[in-house]
Amino acid sequence: MSYSPHTAAMQLASASRGFDHLFANEISSAKKVFASENDPFHLVGAGCLCFLEASLGLETNKMTEATRLLALAEAGSRSALKAAAKSKTKASAAFPPGLEYEIANADTVVLLGISHALNESYMGYLQCIYAMNSAHGKFSKLYKTVFPNGLDSHTTPPLTPFSWTPSVTPSPADSPAITPKTSSSNLSLQPPTSSTISKTPPIRPPTKQSSSSFFGLASRWASGSSSSVSSSSSSSSSRLPSTPDGANETGNTEEIQNLKNLIIAGTAFGFGLFNLVFSLLPKRVQSVAGLFGFAHSRRLALEALSVSASYAAEGEVHGVFAGLVLMTYHGVVLLVSGYQADEARILREYENVVSGIEARYPKGALWILNRAKILRMTYDPESAIRVLKSGLEETKKDAENEHGEGFKQADTLLMFELAWIYLSQRQYAESAEAFIKLTELNSWSHGTYYFIAAGCHLSLALSDGVSPEEKEKYLNKAQELLDTIPNLVDKRKMGGKDLPTEVLIKKKLIFYKEKQKRRGGDETKFAQCIRISPAEELGIFWNTHSRISPSIAEAHIKEWSALSPPVGIDSPYMSHSNTKSEQSSTLPDLDTPDELALRFLLLGITHRSIGCVGLRLNRSPPSTEPASSSSSYVEPSISAPASDQTSSSQSFPEDLTRYEGNAPACLRASRELLNAAHALQPSIRVSTWIGGLAMFELAVLDLKEVEVEEKKEKENAASLEMSADFKKRWQSALKSARAKLDAAMALAPNSVDLSSRLDSRVAMLRDEISTKAEDIGVSL
Repeated sequence: MSYSPHTAAMQLASASRGFDHLFANEISSAKKVFASENDPFHLVGAGCLCFLEASLGLETNKMTEATRLLALAEAGSRSALKAAAKSKTKASAAFPPGLEYEIANADTVVLLGISHALNESYMGYLQCIYAMNSAHGKFSKLYKTVFPNGLDSHTTPPLTPFSWTPSVTPSPADSPAITPKTSSSNLSLQPPTSSTISKTPPIRPPTKQSSSSFFGLASRWASGSSSSVSSSSSSSSSRLPSTPDGANETGNTEEIQNLKNLIIAGTAFGFGLFNLVFSLLPKRVQSVAGLFGFAHSRRLALEALSVSASYAAEGEVHGVFAGLVLMTYHGVVLLVSGYQADEARILREYENVVSGIEARYPKGALWILNRAKILRMTYDPESAIRVLKSGLEETKKDAENEHGEGFKQADTLLMFELAWIYLSQRQYAESAEAFIKLTELNSWSHGTYYFIAAGCHLSLALSDGVSPEEKEKYLNKAQELLDTIPNLVDKRKMGGKDLPTEVLIKKKLIFYKEKQKRRGGDETKFAQCIRISPAEELGIFWNTHSRISPSIAEAHIKEWSALSPPVGIDSPYMSHSNTKSEQSSTLPDLDTPDELALRFLLLGITHRSIGCVGLRLNRSPPSTEPASSSSSYVEPSISAPASDQTSSSQSFPEDLTRYEGNAPACLRASRELLNAAHALQPSIRVSTWIGGLAMFELAVLDLKEVEVEEKKEKENAASLEMSADFKKRWQSALKSARAKLDAAMALAPNSVDLSSRLDSRVAMLRDEISTKAEDIGVSL
């Protein structure tokens, strides 16, 4: 089959309509569009849709089908690329013929590679590297061709015709290999220098001749300037570069521009995603990746994704996916890194990306999810709950309209987020119900969901004021769920391996049974001996306790400190009575180093949460100026959609100022508690992950303490300039935190449960430390 730019453009336009249906939760309609043609774009669409279903729901049967479809798309794009390489016809003088198929081919490769990393095991990460090795050359070559002078100089597509050696190369006579014109400094995978990239990565899509920030672009989306592809002809012509004399372009202006948008946005997306994936792999795995010759720059990756995302307003598929990747990345950094060098900027950027795509697909579950995440990250869990519940109602209606086939996997994400928010708010009955509901929505680790739900019922049984009858009911329900778990975890495998969370759960079940037997109880009723909820324990890995309100933290502290033996560390909110154990038994509630260390860790995290309350207090007079890039984020200005804005004041009824006086004492207690958790590491038998996590949390505490002090000084100082003294204090804290991260990794070898997750968190926090050092101009 011969190459026709017009045909390629028409196929792309049709496949793009399928993606529009996908992003709007109209899965049945999307599948019909993708099944209507057999060209590379429709095959990639079908494979991508199935991949999303499989990855979002972690369903192995779907992943098998996704792999099959992506393999067909890969073969189809290679065949189309061969035909284009032989053709003399060009869609544009700016780019060689068939470059759009090269991008489609690279899309399939990276999706197949990412699937291996989803089980969070080191073997999965290594398989990801192996699978993506073939994509490395593709992305580098595409990047050099489309961005010969780097992203920073990208104001228009290159105007000179390129010679292109595709990945699938025909005979030399048909396609002489000529190296694209680049300079050795254009495309370094090392971090850009300060002269080429600012703190907010510059984005220069073809519509702009001058520099513009990501925030400006996202604001343009949010202001309603997003338009469909079919209505963008007038703006498209302004994006077209002038054509050199003697170069002919086939097809109409809109077709040419759509193909160019695909090439630019697709290249930026693929290159950015490829680098971001490697930057987020655990450091041990990155060292292996170095053997393949891989290098990465997370900052360059984020800049490339931002360039791609700027095309989302015109309906370019890669642009929308780039926005989704940026949303996911920002959400992960805010959730699990513990400290952000510039939280306010991340939140603004996150909000702008969400607003832009949300305006185009208001009913899309993925954008509803990220709206809720922003609200959660800005300490407005009640609004987040309303957004998620409303979103689930909308997707239910969509499923009915789609004859029962809505985007079930995206619904799973909404329910998953809702379940964790309920847990963070101590709404245990609602959280348990939501986690059990997840077993109906996807096939991922039902054992994990049951374990957390059982923990919620245990929390209800251990609550103050519960009657003996209610306590027995909750304990029986918890035991029932725990008894079901062994069959679930033995049945569920991913890639033939136990899931990391399930490995931990198996150990905990044995631990609980041994404790019950040791204490002379009925081993079949081991839920009776559990004093710290398994849900709260797993919540540590999802960093559930870092953004809770002071009142929630206080309730946790009183509950855990009331257990025997006494904590032995003083704080304003710690209970010293041990009334629960005095009423129930002469045996201590916690009788192993594992349990004592776990309590120290949880108490240390929750005390730090109260100690950092000053970061949420804003005593500065209202200002219309944007927040300083170095300022701490204060009470959120980001609100829920209009339908959820009942009363912003009702979202924050808690008087935060009443905790301010005790904040220094809580920070002191936090350090003592976390050090105590770490000190017990040599005695811990089962929960060997605690020592490493305690060191990580101490590193976060080092940074948070100085952040609190800095904010207080700025409130009292006439100038916002950082004093020399504070620079020294920051330098000392940054060095101390970095040393603690080294110690954390030394305590978390591969044999430690969920060590890969800690590894990723450490990598993110290291980046934030480096960013802060660069911002304030200190060396480490």
